[in-house]
Amino acid sequence: MHFDRDIDLKPFNTFGIHATADALGRFTDVASLREMLKATNGLQRLILGGGSNILLTQDFHGVVLMNAMAGIELLREDSDHVWVKAGAGVVWHELVLYCVQNGWGGIENMSLIPGKVGAAPMQNIGAYGVELKDVFHELEALRVDDGEVVPFDKVTCAFGYRESFFKRAGKDHFVILSVTLRLSKHPTPNTSYGNIKQELEKRGIGSPTIADVSEAVVAIRRSKLPDPAVIGNAGSFFKNPVVSAEVAEHIKAEYSDMPGYPTGDGKVKLAAGWLIEKAGWKGYREGACGVHAAQALVLVNHGGAAGKDIFDLSTRILSDIRKRFGVELEREVNIL
Repeated sequence: MHFDRDIDLKPFNTFGIHATADALGRFTDVASLREMLKATNGLQRLILGGGSNILLTQDFHGVVLMNAMAGIELLREDSDHVWVKAGAGVVWHELVLYCVQNGWGGIENMSLIPGKVGAAPMQNIGAYGVELKDVFHELEALRVDDGEVVPFDKVTCAFGYRESFFKRAGKDHFVILSVTLRLSKHPTPNTSYGNIKQELEKRGIGSPTIADVSEAVVAIRRSKLPDPAVIGNAGSFFKNPVVSAEVAEHIKAEYSDMPGYPTGDGKVKLAAGWLIEKAGWKGYREGACGVHAAQALVLVNHGGAAGKDIFDLSTRILSDIRKRFGVELEREVNIL
């Protein structure tokens, strides 16, 4: 067991924010995690994976525990499905590629989502019409209080839109160790959401495979979203808001081009990026922070911005959208 002291967290968050932690250690298995939890008992702790969904607004006066649980394995299969287990420290896109290469369908629409596997159920990640809960089977998590490994199924995870038990009641009480997905051996590609169909048509692909869909999604994401290695960001900063049909109709009466997606319960999901762009924030820059020029949903660090600068910008955007459209946006990124 080893801890590094007074660590700059800039390399460990995709926003590229300078913030110091008192100490940092890495765990690769349950035994090392238990040792680290015992050694840091009584101290403030932060479990970190890829650092792709966090905004550091201050130094962390505690211990950062990096989740490095590795490994991908096929647990079992039948004539139609496979059950694939991945360690929480596995890079999410690497898991997607592994499954696509084996012909196992279900997560190809979530290609190139940044972060590690352990963050996937926390956020109930999703993209292009697919969410993790659609293919989720179970996960294992260590209970911090007593070190016991506890299984969670789809019900006990309490998945919602970019939500789960682990973001609410279970926050700081459990450490996700592994995730098991149930994937199809005879997948039907989902091309109905976003620009996937147009991208496939541009490539001259009429009968796409899941590999074709994955490649199309990667191309679309790279065209719209900045590479964190080039410009600091955490992907989508805000959730797409769900509003009543009345609110959606009121906005559409003034903006006929407003995109809206009925949720089936009398409500409509709006595109947060469209609202922000319509309000004039797309491409906005103030000092070292701003809104990405190609995707208004993404806040960026052009280099040298403090986390508080980005947070303050997000607050002003929230306020402006509330005043203009009567819609409450919510941050998707975790604020520390």
